[in-house]
Amino acid sequence: MHVAVFAFPFGCHALSLINLVQKLAMAAQETQFSFFNTEKSNNSIFLSSRTNLPDNIKAYNVADGVLPNHVFSGDPMERVELFIKETPENFKMALDMAVAETGQKISCLITDVFLSFAGSIAENVSIPWIPVWIPVPHSLSTHIYTDLIRQHYASFLSHGCSNSGRDGNDVELEDKTLEIPGLSELHIADLPVEVLPRDAQETLFSCMLGQISNMVPQVDTLVMNFYEELYPEPLLNDFKSKFLNLLNVGFFSLSMPPSIEDATGCLSWLDSQKAKMVAYISFGTVVNIPHGEIEELAEALEVSRIPFLWSLRDNIRDCLPNGFLERTIMHGKVVPWAPQTQVLAHSSIGVFMTHCGANSVYESIANGVPMICRPFFADNKLNARLIVDIWRIGVRIDGGVFTKTGVTKSLDLILKNEQGRIIWSRIQVLKEIVSKASAPGGHATQDFKTLVEKITSE
Repeated sequence: MHVAVFAFPFGCHALSLINLVQKLAMAAQETQFSFFNTEKSNNSIFLSSRTNLPDNIKAYNVADGVLPNHVFSGDPMERVELFIKETPENFKMALDMAVAETGQKISCLITDVFLSFAGSIAENVSIPWIPVWIPVPHSLSTHIYTDLIRQHYASFLSHGCSNSGRDGNDVELEDKTLEIPGLSELHIADLPVEVLPRDAQETLFSCMLGQISNMVPQVDTLVMNFYEELYPEPLLNDFKSKFLNLLNVGFFSLSMPPSIEDATGCLSWLDSQKAKMVAYISFGTVVNIPHGEIEELAEALEVSRIPFLWSLRDNIRDCLPNGFLERTIMHGKVVPWAPQTQVLAHSSIGVFMTHCGANSVYESIANGVPMICRPFFADNKLNARLIVDIWRIGVRIDGGVFTKTGVTKSLDLILKNEQGRIIWSRIQVLKEIVSKASAPGGHATQDFKTLVEKITSE
């Protein structure tokens, strides 16, 4: 058997997918896996791979659309748009190369749902297509129901709601909820911009996401980076009515053993701290935090005297106030990278300040760590709504942006107040649910076995 895997090379999509593929490769050792991704993304994820790749996985590079000597404009979506222009031909060419090199025809195609054109490729060669959804399931529902959401949006506007507000937030739409299965507690203002009507011309990325509602409901099997036990019942029922095989195989980021690397000394520093008293701060590898907010956050950390571990990219470090590192050396540590899974599992961590990316949310739940939410873009706001108002396992920064007062208030609430103890107890319940579902005989374990059977059957 020869399984081809197509990755979406931005954010943490590719890293999440390779975690799943490694687990599949170890469970199906007679099956060959060809992993297709851009060279830049492949270099990044395999450099940070936490274990040696199984022998039955081989990575192939696909064209990313960036020409030699290309000068980028500074638009964060430019790389995405250039990549999409190359699809699907870049994947088809690399697929032909893998077939020629291995001498094995492709027996199954596993892809990120974002790359929904893969359904046509699989259909043309009469093989199964198994799409994989990596963000939270609620986010998939927004794409399945995009047309209906846009109708709701237009209706709200026609009844006098404003769609402009402070910092681009839809003030009068903030409390408008959606009459859609599983999304009734989410607000219009929480949705990714690609889902809402656009005044300007649709981007290639929004068009790609728009294809999800056409292609995904046709599939037989859908793999989710989630646990069935965490769904709201209406959303689970809606998905089960659409997909014959809804396989919730658990959080992909937890599939592989954690790294033993601690080059920046995070874990040894945490060993010296008190239990549940350290604030871990990280906003992923993509988010660019406004300089003013970095200064406000730093001032709050300095004045609060709460122990903190801050994973801060070197290109942002210069935004810290002069002398901050020296003044906080006794109660804080700033590093360019941290082994996040191990950090969140450490007994000294009391709260995670996060942008609410899906992987960060999942790892926080799996380790029972409450969150302070400062969402930025994409599905961050939707995830924050789940954390704060649905699961009630965290708080949102007052006003939606970092201020010295807002950060101090949030840290005190989680680490020092009774409300923080209640939030802590709630996330321990979710942690236990995840642990049981991942155990032998658990629902996620059974769904994973079903997935292995599907990709290895003739």
